[in-house]
This record gives sequence, C-alpha cells and structure tokens, in this order.
Amino acid sequence: MTGGNLMSYEFPCLPTVDSEKTTALKLDIGNSSSSRLSIQFDSDSYSPLSIPEQQSSAETNSFLKLKSAQNYVVCSKRMKYALQEIEMTPKTDEATTISTPDHQEDEHKLKSAQNYAFYSRSMRYALENALMEPGIDEATTSSTPDRQEDELNLAPKKRSTACVPHCLPEKRQRRTSESDSVEVVNLLFKCAEALDDGNISDFEVLENKISDHVSIEGEPIQRLGAYVLGGLQARHKNSGSKIYRVLRCRQPESKELQSYMSNLHNVCPYIKFGYMAANGAIAEAVRDDNRIHIIDFQIAQGNQWETLIMALAVHPRGPPHVRITGIEDPFNRSARSDDLQLVGNKLSDLSKMHKIPLEFHPLSVYAPEVTMEMLDIRPGEALAVNFTLQLHQTPDESVDVNNPRDGLLRMVKGMSPKVITLVEQESDTNTTPFLVRFEETMNYYSAMFESIDAIFSRKDKDRINIEKNCLAKDIVSIIACEGEERIERHEVLEKWRSRFIMAGFSPFPLNSHVISVIRKLLGRYSEKYTLMESDGALLLGWRNKNLISASAWH
Repeated sequence: MTGGNLMSYEFPCLPTVDSEKTTALKLDIGNSSSSRLSIQFDSDSYSPLSIPEQQSSAETNSFLKLKSAQNYVVCSKRMKYALQEIEMTPKTDEATTISTPDHQEDEHKLKSAQNYAFYSRSMRYALENALMEPGIDEATTSSTPDRQEDELNLAPKKRSTACVPHCLPEKRQRRTSESDSVEVVNLLFKCAEALDDGNISDFEVLENKISDHVSIEGEPIQRLGAYVLGGLQARHKNSGSKIYRVLRCRQPESKELQSYMSNLHNVCPYIKFGYMAANGAIAEAVRDDNRIHIIDFQIAQGNQWETLIMALAVHPRGPPHVRITGIEDPFNRSARSDDLQLVGNKLSDLSKMHKIPLEFHPLSVYAPEVTMEMLDIRPGEALAVNFTLQLHQTPDESVDVNNPRDGLLRMVKGMSPKVITLVEQESDTNTTPFLVRFEETMNYYSAMFESIDAIFSRKDKDRINIEKNCLAKDIVSIIACEGEERIERHEVLEKWRSRFIMAGFSPFPLNSHVISVIRKLLGRYSEKYTLMESDGALLLGWRNKNLISASAWH
C-alpha cells in the first residue's frame, strides 16, 4: 500500500480502490469468457473437507452444514389473546343478544370480537395480496378479505430463462467431478489457515490456485469462492474496511439499487419473510390504537411498510393516524437527503392511495447516536420499533466498552413501546475467532448462494448484481475486518433473546395467521425452504440450515 491509493495491488475478486476514483468502482470478476475465473462447477457437488472422493453426493451435500448447523427444538406457542376467544365463542342468536339489557355487555364483547375477526382477516388479506403477481385478474384481487385461500396466487415471480436454454441446470455444458468441488473448498480453507498462521508464501501459492477455480458466473461454490477469496486478499492487505466502505457507498443510481433489492425480494423469500413477520406483530400490537408511531431503524427504500399500511387502512373503526420515523445510517448511500425524500414520496403516495393519514420524518444518524429527543415521542401514540437487518451493525461490548448495542435496547425500553420487531441473519460471526468465523461464513453463504441458484440462470446479470451489490460487502467485512472496523457482526436468535431479556423485554409471540401465510408462501418457492417455530419466534432456512430469524418483543 502506497501514497494516496487505498490499495496498490491487483484484486481479482474485489475492486482495486483508488481514492480519486471510488465512484467508478466496478466488480468485473469473470464477466467475460476469456477470464481465468470462468470455470463451471456442478451445483450439487459440495462436500465437507473430510469426505473422500468416492462418497455419495448425498454425503457430499452435507458440506452445506460444515459441522456447525444448529438444531433447534421445535415448539409451537400460538397467540392466546383475543383470537382464541373468537375461535371458541359459540354462535349466538342475534335476537337473543339484543333483546334484554342484561345482554348489552355481551353484545359489546361480541361486536368487539367480530371487529377483531374482520381486522385479522383484513391483515391476512393485505399480506397475501402483497405477494400476488401483477397481472392477476382484477376481479380476484378485489374480492373480500375472507375469500377462499385457494383463490390466491402466492407464487414468487419466476425468472424467464427461455433466452438462455444452455444455462438451465439440465443442459449445462460444463460439469466437473465432486472431487473438484471438494478441492475448491479445501483450497479456500488452506488459504485461510495459511493467512491466519502468517505463512504468506503458502497463501500466495494457494491464492493463485483458487483464482483458476472460481467465477461469479459459476456454480454456487465457485461464486462464493470468488468473493471469499477477495475477502482473504483484503485481509492480507489490511484493506478490508476500505473495500467494505466503497462497496457500501458505491454509487449506483437509486433506481438501479432499488432494482437489485426488488429482484432479491421477488425471487427469494428472505426479505419478504422478515417484513411479513414484523408487520404482523406490529398490526397485532396496535390494532386497538387510533394513533401509531413506527420507528424504523433502517428505513432503506421503505418497502416494508406498504403491506402494513394496506392492513391498517381497512380497520373496522377507520384507519388510524400513522407516523413513521425513518432512520438511516449516514454511512449508507440511501441516507442521502434526496433518497430519503424518495422514500417520503413513496409513503405519501401510499397514504393517498389507501386513504390513511400518514406522516414521514427522515432521520440520517448512526443508530447508537439516536436520542429520545430526536424521535419526538408524543403522548397518546402507540409506539412500535422496528429493527430489520440492522441491529447486528451496532457494536457491542466486544468492540466498545460502552456496549452501544445493549445501550440502544435499553433506550428503546425506556420509551415503553408496545412492540419491538427484530429480523436478523441467523449466523454467529460476532465474537468468534477468525477461522471459526470463516467456517461459519462458508456454511451460511453456501446455503444462501445455492438458494439463489435455484431461481436464476448461471449468467443472469440480475443474479450477478444481487450477489455483488447485496452480499459481497458482508462477506468482505466478516472475513477481512477485525475490531471496530468489522461492521457486520451477526448473532443467532438465542443470543438476541438473551440481550432482549436482559434489557427488560418479554417475547411477543408472532400471530398465527401470519405464520400460516408465511408457510404457504414458502411452499410456492421451493420445498427446500424450511420454517421453524422457536418460543414464539420464527426461523427461515434452506435445507434445514437456518438463515433468517424473526421475533417480536414488548
């Protein structure tokens, strides 16, 4: 590293960064047929390091677990509130319930239950309707909230591969043996071990070998290997934080970035799952309130709130007044004033469309620096706080003795919210040492890349853009950075549960209606997706590897 350049070496898997040209950052690994990073591998060829070549492909696929898959005890704790009363309330003759004064109180309870039943069905309808493909017959989409579930089309948006039939799995022209895939994994682990041991000569030899076997247009292990190798190279050059910052702040047009996120949202259920679970918990918590304040600690493009606004708009007592405070880390490009204004415009359009009063207040500030005064807490408002894929970026006691992560939770507790929603990646990379963290990263993202591979064709530019713009920066941060420079610090559900309980919160079990909708949604994607309930929380996985957790607290 020299002079004014952030990096002074060639980086085959992540961009070379020039301090004067960071806006022109490109990630062009293997994009041409002449690239040395273009060898194809078979997607079913994962193996753990210890598996011999002659073992079966079923054993080989156990690489996706990499010895660290966690088993959770399945338990079902369904909501017991008024919903159970509705389901168990016997049907009463209407004439009887209104004929005498003695039954006036019973009539009031029954009416309240009926209103809640309608609201629950409306919430479910709004969730389901948000998942339907555009172009569905208008008569279907305008039917009543309690229509038959079989009328719904919850299928995810499929990507057309008619123009690239040679990329379909059954017609792939390049294949390789299981032993070659095992070799990629072995090389990556040996490379990580050499770097951790300070054996730079071995690291450089392995680095060159790996570069001949990975490609961002290849099999899942090849694509993951390309970004992992980039992370190892950045760790070697102590440039991980600089590359992460550039990847996080790179300058795609707002519509372009929105397109990447929308594609990920449409073809994979991860983000949609988190939004549905969080919105369901918020709708349940504030269903009796006329004024609602939602504090979103990572507003991003504001896509999460469309479904909830639809549900609140059909409340039997009329739509409540909704105020949304959208917080965005100023480190993110989406926190720029013009992008936050676009979020406000989108929410304003939704407000007009669904005839619901709504205010939006943008706040560009680092989460640990947020104060109660900034949030303008008002008496009489039901408060909901949302942490979707954000809280893991707030440092904890292992980075800062002041423990901003737990401090933020204690501040939120002091605001007495009705509900807090948490959606996080189910990965343990916060305080683990490098090699353990490396193994966990391989384990987690191999499942993630394989699930994306089930939807996109190999050379689909949308898939490349999703992985490059939505996943690469996280891999770099986890592998290349240490200490306060490492932003991505994920924890598993059990650790989040301990933090929330220590901060004084209690679990708020997720709504059974929402759970049933999510189950139906996953069935429309792939039978390889799994959904597990754990003490009122949900865990979404791929081939039994849990990837995303959703929980609610109060």
